[in-house]
Amino acid sequence: MIRRPPRSTLDRSSAASDVYKRQTQTAVTITGTNFISVPIVEAINSSGAITQADSVSFTNSTTIVATFTLPVDGTYFLRIENNDGNAVRSSTALLTVSDAPAWTTSAGSLGSFSGGSSIGTITLTATNSTGMTLQSGSLPGGISLNTGSGSSTLTGTESGATADTTYSFTIRATDAQGQTADRAFSITINLGANNSGQFN
Repeated sequence: MIRRPPRSTLDRSSAASDVYKRQTQTAVTITGTNFISVPIVEAINSSGAITQADSVSFTNSTTIVATFTLPVDGTYFLRIENNDGNAVRSSTALLTVSDAPAWTTSAGSLGSFSGGSSIGTITLTATNSTGMTLQSGSLPGGISLNTGSGSSTLTGTESGATADTTYSFTIRATDAQGQTADRAFSITINLGANNSGQFN
């Protein structure tokens, strides 16, 4: 009688709750049972595209570390094939690849405005963003951040400034996977007299 080796199982990946950037080499710790040195490890995109691990490190029969450079955003299943022919594929997608938000609005001054006046609508844009928050600093009184997907706006009428003031603040863009990107901005409020003249 030919006895077949025990079948491998794939329990989980350290990446199950993590998000990785596209085209960035990433080490993923995979746990299971009956791994044999050194297995073939593949990431299978939900579209069906297969990417073989750049390298695989065998720790023991229950732990391996695979390093991937995944080319496409999306979710990935993992497949492990031992050199005894046994193979196992995760029943759910264990890896998520997604680029963090990337700002398209330049950092720095968003403009100078007169005290007590409307700033109109200032649009802040970051790709992959699902929302923005004020991370640090403060906005001028009367000005609010209206968050949206992809872009957010600053609107309102300034109130409360008692002297010329530059307000510096940092806005954080967040994507659907919780990745963030911060950018620093400023708005200047001027209280100087307008249309002033000089008398001799």
